Amino acid sequence: MSSQKRRYTLKARAQQQAETRRRIVEATSALHDEVGPARTTVAEIARRAGVQRLTVYNNFPDEKELFAACSNHWLSQNPPPDPFAALAIESPAERLRAVLGPVYSWYRRTSRTNENLQRDRLVMPALDAMMRIRMDEQFAKLTDVLMAAFNPVDSSAKGLRAAVALALDFWTWRRLAGEGLSDDDAAALMVNAVKAAAQP
Repeated sequence: MSSQKRRYTLKARAQQQAETRRRIVEATSALHDEVGPARTTVAEIARRAGVQRLTVYNNFPDEKELFAACSNHWLSQNPPPDPFAALAIESPAERLRAVLGPVYSWYRRTSRTNENLQRDRLVMPALDAMMRIRMDEQFAKLTDVLMAAFNPVDSSAKGLRAAVALALDFWTWRRLAGEGLSDDDAAALMVNAVKAAAQP
């Protein structure tokens, strides 16, 4: 076999493997959206991807690797809002509101998947570990930045941080939406709650 033909064969094999992995990831992501990670089986992933169960294991022998690939795929399709522009707003309350509005809209668009992930992370350590890195750390940093803008005194700092974290939490939005509040009204309510917590 010539070197050129060998390179062509290897390239075709690599493309085929990439396509197989793509189908597995898309099938898994769809199942996470529909039923959640805890109820997603390898057999159903294989059926939807049009491969054998062993092919799923060969491509993703580690559950963490499959979760990471699914997370990358899902976030590329559903990117969370970028708070950069909002963080330039001088007023702490208006800054918080400018962050919450897009976050709540994102929660609404992705509510089914977010609810499945938040629910199932409690019983799936690998999923929880991935979400701590991919989501929790980012929201924790955002919480610190938003809280600092209020210039809290020592006596109110702990309560203020808790209020900001609560405002950014998915389950807070879920409850407020369940009460019939629009995303704008929910954001306004939580801004007022944070402002109250900022008082010494």
